[in-house]
Amino acid sequence: MAPWPFIVLAGAAIGTLTGLFGVGGSSIATPLLSLLGAPGLVAVASPLPATIPGAAVASIAYVRTGEARPRAAAWTLLGGVPAAIAGALLSRIVGGPTLLVASGLVLVVVGVRVIRPIEARAREAGTERRKNRPLLVVAAAGVGLFTGLLANGGGFLLVPLYLLVFGLRMRQAVGTSLLVIVFLAIPTLATHWALGHIDWSIAGLLTLGLVPSSFVASRYAHNVEGAVLRRGFGVFLVVLGAAYTAYRLIVR
Repeated sequence: MAPWPFIVLAGAAIGTLTGLFGVGGSSIATPLLSLLGAPGLVAVASPLPATIPGAAVASIAYVRTGEARPRAAAWTLLGGVPAAIAGALLSRIVGGPTLLVASGLVLVVVGVRVIRPIEARAREAGTERRKNRPLLVVAAAGVGLFTGLLANGGGFLLVPLYLLVFGLRMRQAVGTSLLVIVFLAIPTLATHWALGHIDWSIAGLLTLGLVPSSFVASRYAHNVEGAVLRRGFGVFLVVLGAAYTAYRLIVR
């Protein structure tokens, strides 16, 4: 592993993304930890203990401004929690290297769609779909399965889901995603802990950098136009996903 200050700095970078975009679990931390020398499943699961407090402090600003949607978050958890547990149990079968490559590929696909404009008609249709609670529960179960497999808080899929399928605006999607992450990551953490996938020294160092930076970034996000924030989110996902997938498939 790289020296400990690099892990703390990685945590600070992850926390900034958590506060701005509502992401920052293994979708971001896994590639960084892998590059810093952590083995497969350790890189996948060790960010989880830092993800929960980071998402909690980042959600404060969104709750205070009314941009988080607690009711949508609750329905998401109904489908997401049991699926997250199932995904975490399946992660032992799938294996670390496959999960790492999957993380990068999913980031690219999701990022490309998020960059594209969202028309008013599509947003209105999404608002109607949001009233279909069974659909929201089923969609959340799909996210939960990936969350468990990739030991992720789920934000890198939840934010696009809320944006593209259920008609929320960017900051609403981020705030609601953060509420879900706080609770959805708990069963995933418990399962991966029981399976012995978490290095607690790495988790502690990530937390030192992640929690304060996520709080500061969440407050700054309210000064950025929503469309700019959304496009920045999409570009970041594409660049990170493409670079990391290429690294895993070609270099290593």
